[in-house]
Amino acid sequence: MKNTRWCQDKWWGPFCAVIVGVNMLMSPIAVAQTGNPLRRLLHADTARFGRILRAPKQYRVQIIYTQINRDAQNKPHFRSYTYGGANLRRYFYPASTVKLPAAVLALEKLRGLRTQHPALTPESPVRIDSAFAGQTRVVRDSTNSTGRASIAHYIRKVLLVSDNDAYNRLYEFLGPGPLNAELHRRGYQHVRLMHRLSVGDQEPGSRHTNPMTFFADSSLQMPVYQQPGGFFAGAWPQLKLKGEKIGKGYMQGEKRIEQPLDFSTKNYISLASLQGVLRAILFPESLPAERRFQLDAADYQFLRRYMAMLPRESEAPRYDSLEYPDNYAKFLLAGGPAGPLPSGVRIFNKIGQAYGFLIDNAYITNEAQGVEFLLSAVIYTNADGILNDDKYEYDAIGFPFMRDLGQAVYQHELKRLRRYRPNLSQFRETQRK
Repeated sequence: MKNTRWCQDKWWGPFCAVIVGVNMLMSPIAVAQTGNPLRRLLHADTARFGRILRAPKQYRVQIIYTQINRDAQNKPHFRSYTYGGANLRRYFYPASTVKLPAAVLALEKLRGLRTQHPALTPESPVRIDSAFAGQTRVVRDSTNSTGRASIAHYIRKVLLVSDNDAYNRLYEFLGPGPLNAELHRRGYQHVRLMHRLSVGDQEPGSRHTNPMTFFADSSLQMPVYQQPGGFFAGAWPQLKLKGEKIGKGYMQGEKRIEQPLDFSTKNYISLASLQGVLRAILFPESLPAERRFQLDAADYQFLRRYMAMLPRESEAPRYDSLEYPDNYAKFLLAGGPAGPLPSGVRIFNKIGQAYGFLIDNAYITNEAQGVEFLLSAVIYTNADGILNDDKYEYDAIGFPFMRDLGQAVYQHELKRLRRYRPNLSQFRETQRK
């Protein structure tokens, strides 16, 4: 059977069903390659997908579509289909999708710290200092109603509009060593997170993290927890990835370098791991205890609420709907020109966009229609082969592909027969105001 190497991932492995002859391992997630509906949907619409199907190497497309079927007790069972292999070792730049695992682990770290610092909460005001070249300080955050920064507020900005500085502060709070180690410990082995975003972060600065002090209130007079600046002295995760040298050249300032851009010192997380983290937030009960994040019900509700919230619905931070339309960070099903989501649809997701790569990692629902599914996809659009020149075909190819893919799967799900209609009331609790 082809395209099953991603099942070897320690997270996905226990849940995969690999069919060889008549042998089949039954599990909560079955990975079907025979009668793959994802492949049928793509090949049935060559008007929209023909360009991609004809040049798979050029566009580096990977897709994981996971059907969810509920039993009589409303317990979800998962069956996943792939296109492009969803290869664990096939490199793509994950861009802002790395912000979701950082947000989860930041909440988990806070929860652990509260055993010794009970006054510490996600909303605790934080002052961030600098202790190494290139680091920047934070005393105020005018986008928060308190006027101060907090871990919760950084997570809001990460999930609502994919704010890069907010991610960098989570990276500094966690530290790159624990950030990677905690994901690996839960079975996400194909992960390498080694720098901040959009600030040219590299060695040795990427190994150093800022001192932070958390306070009881916005007056910043009563410290409740102090974290000194950190340094990660260990080795970065060693992943044997394919295709880390991309393009035929790249821009370095005004100078064009006539060689591929080497991504071996940049972030990576496999598409299977991205969908795994998403599933762990939405369906923690479907995982063995050792795979779950150590969060409480309030943490899960907080993450789910802001993953699905539209920018205009946020009160703090507040966003202009003209600059941040409803589909600003919803590529699948709604990517492209500014516009609303389809009626009744809610999307819990995290997107990424950089270096010609577009990625979306989404759980898409329509409670009224009884629809729910997981869909994760990546596409690369860079016709001239030059990176950092801001000439990528996002609008012409990338966003239309994401929108069309989401619509094709969504229409399939609307028609797909289910023995038991899903009860999605648990996600209704996160409904926007």
